[in-house]
Amino acid sequence: MDKNFYITTPIYYPSAKPHMGHAYSSIIADFFSRFKKIDGYNVYFLTGTDEHGLKIQRSAEKQNKDPKSFCDEISKTFEDLTKTLNLSNTDFIRTTENRHKISVQKLWNILEENNQIYLSKYSGWYSVSDEAFYNADEVEEKDGSKVAKLSGSIVEWVEEESYFFKLSEWEKPLLEFYEKNKNFILPESRRNEVISFVRSGLKDLSVSRKTFTWGIKVPSNEKHVVYVWLDALTNYLSSLKYPDENNNLFKKFWPADLHIIGKDILRFHAIYWPAFLLAAKIKPPHRVYGHGWILSGDEKMSKSKGNILDPLEIIKLYGLDPLRYYLLKEVSFGNDGNISEEKLENCINSDLANNFGNLCQRVLSFAEKNCSSVVPEHKFNKDDLIILNSINDIEKIRTFIDNQDINQYMNFIVDRLFA
Repeated sequence: MDKNFYITTPIYYPSAKPHMGHAYSSIIADFFSRFKKIDGYNVYFLTGTDEHGLKIQRSAEKQNKDPKSFCDEISKTFEDLTKTLNLSNTDFIRTTENRHKISVQKLWNILEENNQIYLSKYSGWYSVSDEAFYNADEVEEKDGSKVAKLSGSIVEWVEEESYFFKLSEWEKPLLEFYEKNKNFILPESRRNEVISFVRSGLKDLSVSRKTFTWGIKVPSNEKHVVYVWLDALTNYLSSLKYPDENNNLFKKFWPADLHIIGKDILRFHAIYWPAFLLAAKIKPPHRVYGHGWILSGDEKMSKSKGNILDPLEIIKLYGLDPLRYYLLKEVSFGNDGNISEEKLENCINSDLANNFGNLCQRVLSFAEKNCSSVVPEHKFNKDDLIILNSINDIEKIRTFIDNQDINQYMNFIVDRLFA
């Protein structure tokens, strides 16, 4: 049988230029993609941009541009980043593409046919920045404004006609799904967080908006646009030519093996996404991994805080491979990590220049001096094989990769490299 592997990054929200958090998710996904390719897998690696919603519409209006032109410009910076990062992605999807619109409207129709969507009225707290709805107990007062406790983003009180997805009906099935698929959500701390939230009770989810127009129209009622997260999550299907479930791409690669995401969008991927899929009788993905944030100082990077670290500038100064090495080795995968030029320079000087650089220099100098820079034919003796076998433990390495245990993987490699 062919070995197939489907991995995705989040699709990035192009309301501003890319920052280090975007680069981190992409580099992590690329790391897994490249390992799987080397290990003989057919890999489908997806990234892209999520281009609908009120936040995009408002950002475009501020610049006196229509939303599509605004998205064309900003999305290009994200597509260019895939080249700067030398990603091995198979596809770059934009939610403004017609192939995606077809998928979203088909999924909507199926959910409607399965009696999973109904028309009612929504009233509650909404964050334009997060494109997310929050319960009253998830909102607090801060500096005279109402903000979401989870993200710190300002929320607005919204009242409007809306279509709802019957999320409350999926509380028990989701808990059963998590129990049967214990590694669906990693790391474990994120799994516990999601299960706790679901056990506290799920309410039906507003899945359309009527007060703005920038989005995919609801097929049965064009006064409404599809809620940006139902729209965005469907990209993982539309890249595989869904709704044609008999095409080779879909048959080979769905369900997705691994969604790499930031912890701030865990709820959408670990609760809403499997609920939508189960309701549409589509198999959920095998795993969602919610990694931590890349911090600037002690804070998450954001445009509003003005603390964005530009990956393009870092790459110009230090190079791509040193940045990749730093993010893989020095950030504890699954937890928040901190990057600064000082820490990056220390890592480059200590590990790459001193340790790895010296190793290369010694080996190459020895080969040049003693072997005319040619590796001679050699029959390995017992001591040679002990050293080689201690390094070449491929099953252990595969286990680290399959568990997304980057830190153990890096420790294993670095320990043997610098021993």
